[in-house]
Amino acid sequence: MRLSAFVYPAMLDLQIPNMTCGHCVRAVTEAVKSADPEATVVIDLPTHKVQIETQAPRAAVLAKLAEAGYAPAGA
Repeated sequence: MRLSAFVYPAMLDLQIPNMTCGHCVRAVTEAVKSADPEATVVIDLPTHKVQIETQAPRAAVLAKLAEAGYAPAGA
């Protein structure tokens, strides 16, 4: 069995301080979905928290968020 072929979902818990409105929520969701169209994105706007379940590598998701102008704090 090749372990490198095994794919599993990853759960990312991120803090995005500059996410402040509905437009930001849409932009963050679209950025994540551009890395993994099947990702599940749950956003708590008042606390600026984003929870992402994805098959994509963490680095790919973070890169897409940064590209969209929503780099997570501490990432």
